[in-house]
Amino acid sequence: MPKELWKGNEAIAEAAVRAGLEAYFGYPITPQTEILEFLSRRMPELGRSFVQAESELGAINMVYGAACTGVRVMSSSSSPGVSLMMEGLSYIAGTEIPAVLVNVMRGGPGLGNIAPAQSDYNQAVRGGGHGDYPRIVLAPASVQEAIDLMGLSFDLAEKYRMITMVILDGSVGQMMEPAEMPALKEIHRKGFDWATDGAMNRERRILSSIYLNPYDEEKTNLRLLKRWKDVQASEVRYKEYFLEDAKYIVIGFGTAGRVALSAVREARAQGIKVGLLRPITVSPFPHEVLDQLTGQAEAILVTEMNMGQMLDDVLLTVRGRVPVEFYGRPGGVVPFHDEILNEIHRLTSGTLAVRTDPRESWLTRMTAAS
Repeated sequence: MPKELWKGNEAIAEAAVRAGLEAYFGYPITPQTEILEFLSRRMPELGRSFVQAESELGAINMVYGAACTGVRVMSSSSSPGVSLMMEGLSYIAGTEIPAVLVNVMRGGPGLGNIAPAQSDYNQAVRGGGHGDYPRIVLAPASVQEAIDLMGLSFDLAEKYRMITMVILDGSVGQMMEPAEMPALKEIHRKGFDWATDGAMNRERRILSSIYLNPYDEEKTNLRLLKRWKDVQASEVRYKEYFLEDAKYIVIGFGTAGRVALSAVREARAQGIKVGLLRPITVSPFPHEVLDQLTGQAEAILVTEMNMGQMLDDVLLTVRGRVPVEFYGRPGGVVPFHDEILNEIHRLTSGTLAVRTDPRESWLTRMTAAS
């Protein structure tokens, strides 16, 4: 199909529809409101369910109910709105049903601002609602990648009976780029053997997240972990750029990774052997490939639009074998490529040391610059 000019949020909405989305429940919040607005028109056109809930709490619990029936269902929100959904997400995880949530991140903490940020990494990857539960988290860096990952998000959620989150900063949600849409899928109910689909000619099905017996709850947690191990073994995704002979490795996801790629290309043109690793699944994180790259690297730079959240995953993998530096822009500030290029030049200085927390050096430099 030919490429068309799509705005990120609207592209996500249409891609979800074409992937077989049957029900959407949401509440408006900038900078993701265009997803809800687009679907408020598109879903009724196709005879599918759309509800603007009274709140984010209402929306995620509507998602919970619809997910129990086995339909493809999603919600979308932005940072503080996603925070309000955390209890519902934990119930969905505990019930072991598939659901998709899109978070178009903004500056925080608190109400923050509507500028693009990546400060919800920990919330998505490590945090969330109460209890032990994993979730798949995908991080697109372009409108086309966001389109491609929407279809994948539903497939993964159904395959592993778990929550799949798509996290992107407001830049990707608001930008317009040429992109190619997949064909519209017809709705075909898959008849999951766990779904409460109202059929009368079978044994009654009950879905619940309540296990009053601690040993039953323990079995559930162990079952979730075993399923997560399958995800870790099969579903890690990332992009590599100029890494074959790289002595210096830059790591960034989403828009930060995209900006970093421009800096890496310019550094390559200057003769610096630097490459970029851009995680697409930030959960599960590509630990294995980073572990291999650490063996060839002289130094690593992590860049994020936060104060160093993915950095902790990198440090966990590198384990002090080479210096790791950090460059972040929190609060809704998007880094320029020359800022990251300057940090690449720092990597080549040969004066870097292994630090317990690379944020300390970064904070000192940021404070001095301001």
